[in-house]
Amino acid sequence: MANVPAQQHDAAARPGTGDGPPPRMPSDITPGLGPFDRFATHASNFFSKAWFFSLCVLLVLIWAPSYFLIGDLDTWQLIINTATTIVTFLMVALLQNTQTRADKAVQHKLNAIADGLADLMGHIAEADGRPQLHADVDELKAAVGLETREGA
Repeated sequence: MANVPAQQHDAAARPGTGDGPPPRMPSDITPGLGPFDRFATHASNFFSKAWFFSLCVLLVLIWAPSYFLIGDLDTWQLIINTATTIVTFLMVALLQNTQTRADKAVQHKLNAIADGLADLMGHIAEADGRPQLHADVDELKAAVGLETREGA
């Protein structure tokens, strides 16, 4: 498990910033996606197929002999350079969106597992009288950046 200090949590999700505490469990995450996120997900699924890669290879194979139709080397190169630059720029933005959302979802799940494990260790420490487990709970929470919950 990667060490994620509490300082690295999203500042907008910190208590006291007006947006409330960060979600503690995966079920606390809003399942709905905005229009751009839905579009990025569909685009990522579309671009990651083998047939899309084959289509890209086919376009390059069609472009290569087009030099004889165009005749000018600079124009011929400019066509493929412009097309690939634009497509790459847009794809990187879309794929980065989906990757960031996936990373956040995994981190929330890991935090929920660590929180559940910390709770279990705390209960075992109290039930079996193992004070060392309390130190281990604190170490686990510090390692994954979980804040200590206030008991009622």
